Amino acid sequence: MLSCLMFFLLGACQQEKLTEVRVGEVTRSIFYAPLYVAIEEGFFEEEGLKVDLRTIAGGDKTMTALLSDGIDVALVGSETSIYVNAQEANDPIINFAQLTQTDGTFLVAREEIDDFSWEMLKGSVFLGQRKGGMPQMAGEYVLRQHGIDPHNDLELIQNIDFANVATAFASGDKKHYYIFNWRYYRVE
Repeated sequence: MLSCLMFFLLGACQQEKLTEVRVGEVTRSIFYAPLYVAIEEGFFEEEGLKVDLRTIAGGDKTMTALLSDGIDVALVGSETSIYVNAQEANDPIINFAQLTQTDGTFLVAREEIDDFSWEMLKGSVFLGQRKGGMPQMAGEYVLRQHGIDPHNDLELIQNIDFANVATAFASGDKKHYYIFNWRYYRVE
């Protein structure tokens, strides 16, 4: 009877095995702060999950990791799954949750501007994001709302790798502008 009791107690003391979920985020983002807190506070482990979080710079690279079974869940803009599904994929990507309500972009310049007007952007060099990416589409929408054609009224640069755009902006000419995604940097 004692050995049965010991078997039961030792079995009860064993920690149940956690299910690993590999999550790829397109960027380290303040938007994902609830996720970071939940991981650090052990909330996923309480639910039987071990989250392996990886930052994979760029939606295309994150989607490639998902399609090649390098990750199980991708935190990316919805446009990435639309592009995959438009190619008539055998195993379509499914969007199943929304983490953010809005796109977190804003415009920054390298020099202080006391009296800003959107007209000032005409003729400027503008560092954009990946063609067809959510930050770029949101930025172009905002520019058009203010009477600026992003492809004709300014010099739009879109050939800089996602991971290097902030560095290119910081090291560039003072006349460069950038629709900065606040997920990446906080500007005072």
